[in-house]
Amino acid sequence: MDFGSDNAYGVLPQVMDALAHANRGAVRAYGGDPLTQGLTQSFSTLFGRAVAVHPVFTGTAANALALATVTPPHGAVICHARSHIMESECGAPEFYAHGAKLIGLEGPEEGPLAGKLTAAAIGAAIDALPRGFVHSVQPFAVSLSQPTELGTVYSLQELSQIAQAAHARGLKLHLDGARFANALAHLQASAAAATWQAGVDILSFGASKGGTMGAEAVVYFDPALAGDFEYRRKKGGHLASKMRFVSAQLEAYVEDGLWLQAAGRANGLALLMAEGLSRVNSITLPVPVQTNMVFARMPADLAARLRGAGAYFYDWRKETDGGVLARLATSFATPEEDVARFVALAAGKA
Repeated sequence: MDFGSDNAYGVLPQVMDALAHANRGAVRAYGGDPLTQGLTQSFSTLFGRAVAVHPVFTGTAANALALATVTPPHGAVICHARSHIMESECGAPEFYAHGAKLIGLEGPEEGPLAGKLTAAAIGAAIDALPRGFVHSVQPFAVSLSQPTELGTVYSLQELSQIAQAAHARGLKLHLDGARFANALAHLQASAAAATWQAGVDILSFGASKGGTMGAEAVVYFDPALAGDFEYRRKKGGHLASKMRFVSAQLEAYVEDGLWLQAAGRANGLALLMAEGLSRVNSITLPVPVQTNMVFARMPADLAARLRGAGAYFYDWRKETDGGVLARLATSFATPEEDVARFVALAAGKA
């Protein structure tokens, strides 16, 4: 019963088939192949406007390179203090931007706003930086995780308000969409409505967690913003010589809504788990379950018993009462019977 991460599971069959198909014959290297060249049209159709799309291997590279194109070395990026770019990318955003600073803002860790920032908080943080003052970093971008690190999803209205706050002050809005499909499946909105129509300028389009072997992309909703991205990608070691294999995964992932079907299944399993765990007296769920992650507060001995029975999951944090807040992640390939068995074990019925 592996609930450690959606990264634990493999590749969607359709993606594997696309890789096998891409393995035929010879094509131009470094993105000159038909699959990579066709991504621009595919993603422009997906998002309902002309976009620039650049495949990379990892989400860290997508985030770091995207932010570097709009943030100079003396610039600053406003983000959540617990965001992936702040805590889990080993300084890559600062490195790729040659020294730009991340400014992390605190926010609620429980309840409906868990993991989120508000437009007011972001606006205040930007305004606190003295503009035109040579001794201070200058704000250039806001980065949000969608969904957040706690699995909650910014509504279209929340996104729009944050975008307005950023744009009014001359900043660009970037979305870290490592699990963007899960957020979109929850919102039940179009890809356009959840991005550029809400004011998003750049999206790190995640696919690896959703069922590709290793494929991410940076999507610019104004192609002019991409600027020198291609040179930064090459310098950063993320220009694949056999780019067709990355592009084939992305093409198959979005074709016929596969990405949203896969995310919808993962989200549904998380809701199923949450419903079951909510009936266990010793467990509370302090964060609303909106995507494929369940945060369950439980006694330490229960966590140990679940692990002893074969369950794998992360302790998000230790609680002051000696218990743990566990993070349980589901994926497109998580067996439903694993969810049922985990709930039964938690309830003492297995």
